[in-house]
Amino acid sequence: MAGDDGIDSLQSARDDGTIQIVTLDKTPLFAEFERNLDTGEAATLAYAIKKGADLVLLDERDARQAARRHNLSMTGVIGILLRASKEDNIDLRRELDQLREMGFWISDDLYERVLKEAGQGQ
Repeated sequence: MAGDDGIDSLQSARDDGTIQIVTLDKTPLFAEFERNLDTGEAATLAYAIKKGADLVLLDERDARQAARRHNLSMTGVIGILLRASKEDNIDLRRELDQLREMGFWISDDLYERVLKEAGQGQ
């Protein structure tokens, strides 16, 4: 089944405290976000504001715009991969290619800019 590959890793991260699963009440702020965003993005933003998060993981444009309106710092999957490439020497090009193969949209310009910033560009 699609997505099964990461289930063990996620369960392990939950079990060792790396990630925490929380329940969020449907507050007025959550409802406001949910009018224009999907439930996961709305919950992420409402929780980040409630907790005063230092950084929020968002990839969708509308969610990023909402985060900016609320002065939240954010990064996306590509930002995380870029950081990992600088710290762990991952093959960023391979990771970006795999994202594209899975249907994650990355413009050619962003693709080349990220590789250049990581020192893996042409």
